[in-house]
Amino acid sequence: IRRLNTNVLHKAICGFFTNNSTTRDFLLGFLEEPMEMADGDVQFRPRTGKAASAPLLPEVEAYLQLLLVVHLTNNKRYTEAQKVSDDLLQKIGSKNRRALDLVAAKCYYYHARVYEFLNQFDTIRSFLHTRLRTATLRHDADGQAVLLNLLLRNYLHFNLYDQAEKLVSKSVFPELANNNEWARYLYYTGRIKAIQLEYSEARRTLTNALRKAPQHTAVGFKQTVHKLLIVVELLLGEIPDRLQFRQPSLKRSLMPYFLLTQAVRTGNLAKFNQVLEQFGEKFQTDGTYTLIIRLRHNVIKTGVRMISLSYSRISLADIAQKLQLDSPEDAEFIVAKAIRDGVIEASINHEKGFVQSKETMDIYGTREPQLAFHQRISFCLDIHNMSVKAMRFPPKAYNKDLESAEERREREQQDLEFAKEMAEDDDDSFP
Repeated sequence: IRRLNTNVLHKAICGFFTNNSTTRDFLLGFLEEPMEMADGDVQFRPRTGKAASAPLLPEVEAYLQLLLVVHLTNNKRYTEAQKVSDDLLQKIGSKNRRALDLVAAKCYYYHARVYEFLNQFDTIRSFLHTRLRTATLRHDADGQAVLLNLLLRNYLHFNLYDQAEKLVSKSVFPELANNNEWARYLYYTGRIKAIQLEYSEARRTLTNALRKAPQHTAVGFKQTVHKLLIVVELLLGEIPDRLQFRQPSLKRSLMPYFLLTQAVRTGNLAKFNQVLEQFGEKFQTDGTYTLIIRLRHNVIKTGVRMISLSYSRISLADIAQKLQLDSPEDAEFIVAKAIRDGVIEASINHEKGFVQSKETMDIYGTREPQLAFHQRISFCLDIHNMSVKAMRFPPKAYNKDLESAEERREREQQDLEFAKEMAEDDDDSFP
């Protein structure tokens, strides 16, 4: 793909489409005239003799036409790519060949990307549903995985989270899908769960998406997942690890989220509003702005907790001033809710207008250490279970050293005869 250019495509189309001049002329119409061959250009032998008169295999023809779609898309010629892609999808729609499944899955992906670039993503939703139904009936795991992810991307692109959640609940993602498709599916599922306030489940799926993602590539995907994961962890009341903000591939893109984390950790509402105002457009582009707005309550809770730890007794007016609230009445409501939610241990004196903090109890006498250990143990067990499920063995390679049923019967018979001989020897040894 990296060496794909007009010269290579022109030679490939002319060299392979020797039996179908109509398709050859149609595809060549989207290419400029080739330039003179350079020394570094790819050399290959076109089809000659009997092979030239034989029709191309469907998967070979689809792959060559897919290369043209990729070339036009990379050069931002989306309207022309749309015409070639429509023709390609019409050809492979009636084919039911297992060898074509993987190529067809790539065709679906680039077909959807072209329509997304043309701002016509919603027009192919019914087409994707139809192809998903066909792929499911044909047990096409590659096609199922790609089409499910494309439909989820389509719904989330237009903020149709209810429809996306129904699709996830009514469909089964194929276990045989490759890790890249699994990572995409887990990321989309995590976004849905986060919007629906299921933050614990969202964190689990997003963490699994990072595990499934390639280690040394897909930097953009990992940046996107980390952004959403950081916001979800903040909504859970946890502070993300500082090390992930220092990774070279993530440091620059996560800088706004690092400042956001600092504001939430310190409970500084003024700094939180400043970060939101400065990077609001970026958060909207990342699709995390709606979730970040919910963090305001977490910032206020953190601020109340910090005040409770710093002062044994403080007036509601001072709390309102520190949290930049409109009135002491607002501070009273917020403190009362924090006490009810168990954020702080304190009591409110309504007559005199102050908050009295209770003595801090020993944290090791509570369930917090147990819950922390439970979370870490569950994390380790999940990694172990996923590693076991991801293991692959060649067919029948595990039982080549095992004995057959006939060999087992012979061994058991020999053991019985040996036991009888031992018993007879023992009887003969006594007078």
